[in-house]
Amino acid sequence: MNKRIAILATDGFEESELKSPKEAMEKEGFTVDIISEKEGKIKAWADGNWGKEYSVTNTIENAKVADYNALVLPGGVINPDKLRRNKHALKFVQDFFEQKKPVAAICHGPQTLISAGVVKGRKMTSFSSIKDDLINAGANWVDEEVVVDEGFVTSRNPNDLPAFNSKLIEEIKEGKHDLQHA
Repeated sequence: MNKRIAILATDGFEESELKSPKEAMEKEGFTVDIISEKEGKIKAWADGNWGKEYSVTNTIENAKVADYNALVLPGGVINPDKLRRNKHALKFVQDFFEQKKPVAAICHGPQTLISAGVVKGRKMTSFSSIKDDLINAGANWVDEEVVVDEGFVTSRNPNDLPAFNSKLIEEIKEGKHDLQHA
């Protein structure tokens, strides 16, 4: 199954939330690209400190949503806070919803989705500290390990990664979802 997936991240992403889904998708034979604000490398956050560096495949400004089958947004506190202030990142996210492609976000990742205006009316979960932000943005927030709403996959934290990865792969294999919407 020749699928190409975009992981949107920048410095300060939670390492396990990028590494684990990336490895799971690559094990399925998917090509996984890291898309970021800048070329070169981005630095992970792990165990309360800066972690490893990961190579960026392409910049947000140069990446084309049409080239990808799905989008993954890892969390971390710093990462989504930076991305939600980048107009190119917000447009990139919105285009996945418009093209009805699967989108997955874990932990603090949904903060970027709030700023992109794509959570209203959607059933989802997140790290508990951004529950109120999601509810205020119109999401139907629930406290569950993994939530799937028409190709839109969300999870709470790194402990949920096995369930998140499994549902993410399932949704990617299903392809576009006619009812996926922003």
